[in-house]
Amino acid sequence: MSNNLLTGKRGIVFGALNEKSIAWKVAERAVEEGATITLSNTPVAVRMGTVNALSEKLNCEVIPADATSVEDLENVFKRSMEVLGGKIDFVLHSIGMSPNVRKHRTYDDLDYNMLSTTLDVSAVSFHKMIQSAKKLDAINEYGSIVALTYVAAQRTFFGYNDMADAKALLESIARSFGYIYGREHHVRINTISQSPTMTTAGQGVKGMNKLYDFADRMSPLGNATADECADYCMVMFSDLTKKVTMQNLYHDGGFSNVGMSLRAMATYERGLDEYKDENGKIIYG
Repeated sequence: MSNNLLTGKRGIVFGALNEKSIAWKVAERAVEEGATITLSNTPVAVRMGTVNALSEKLNCEVIPADATSVEDLENVFKRSMEVLGGKIDFVLHSIGMSPNVRKHRTYDDLDYNMLSTTLDVSAVSFHKMIQSAKKLDAINEYGSIVALTYVAAQRTFFGYNDMADAKALLESIARSFGYIYGREHHVRINTISQSPTMTTAGQGVKGMNKLYDFADRMSPLGNATADECADYCMVMFSDLTKKVTMQNLYHDGGFSNVGMSLRAMATYERGLDEYKDENGKIIYG
């Protein structure tokens, strides 16, 4: 259902790959809410994914770009302003990738060249994106830039690996650049810390199925879905949040504020029972 939150607004959505992508859902909802948009992803992702089908559905242009390339990013903003007929009102950064995770390198045995790639793709690209937009004066006053993050930036999660470091850097960039861009041009920059979501990238994290189930059981409202995240992005792109900036906004059903839930306690107690010997002594746990 449309609420016309983005009527007349222009946006760029980075990172839509397929129907599982949060960026895909965001693109669909933005157009539904009245926006005109462009899409961007790496040339390889454009060739291998189904983003062209999304562009046809939404009648929007796909602008291939390597998000680690300033030249490519500048082209995305220039071309988007040409295609859309003016400055941009909102941008979504939904980009993340870890070669160490893909290669099953553990955090205490990282390949540092791969770590550099993780940080560049997943976090520094956000800085490059914002800096390119600012130098080109590509964002309208009170425009909104949002990046997707995860609570592993603050807490340790087994298997999330060097992506946790990338997300911590991503959130820091939002705060640091949010101050500068907000003070000089009234552009707002925020991050949304989303629940574990079964996207193509998310499924590459070790133990993702268990992490998803754990978070769902711990969260009083349950995990937030990709569609619900898209809804939240609509609010952040809209004029309803014109004075919200430099924030890391948790969209996780309450998970980030829960210490021990009733379900988790019951599961923990059952687990202890399973590790008692015949005399009732706890063997392990």
